[in-house]
Amino acid sequence: MLKINEEQWQVAKEKLRRKYNHLSDEDLAFQAGEEDKLIHKLSSRLRRKPSYIIFTIGKEIQDINSNRL
Repeated sequence: MLKINEEQWQVAKEKLRRKYNHLSDEDLAFQAGEEDKLIHKLSSRLRRKPSYIIFTIGKEIQDINSNRL
């Protein structure tokens, strides 16, 4: 289970937006505690498995100060 706070999500959201420029604000909308909903929404939108989405977001928030995608 992935846990994301608001600060982490703001950074991860910008990284995802750069990597997947077709994602809309609605696709990237997130409320704390609704990580599963976000993962399934992105999984569907990006046509990737939920495990890939969890890995990608986890990698982005692991080193939050990195500009790396």
